Amino acid sequence: MRSATSAGANYEETRGAESRADFLHKSQLVLKELRETRYWLRLMHEVEMVKSDSEIIPNLIKENNELMNIIAKSIVTAKSR
Repeated sequence: MRSATSAGANYEETRGAESRADFLHKSQLVLKELRETRYWLRLMHEVEMVKSDSEIIPNLIKENNELMNIIAKSIVTAKSR
């Protein structure tokens, strides 16, 4: 829960970035937190913290991966400008 909410809080910080360098730094923090969230979600899935027939955790992992792709692309775009 902490890593997931941290990613959101750090994303909010990117919206108020004071420079491109600040934006990149804060975006990289978001990506770092999303990676941590993916780790915890995978662990939860492996130890079956939620019923194994439930698709909740796999769906959260998928959504997390999609967010990671969006943030990573944003970082690449900001670096290329």
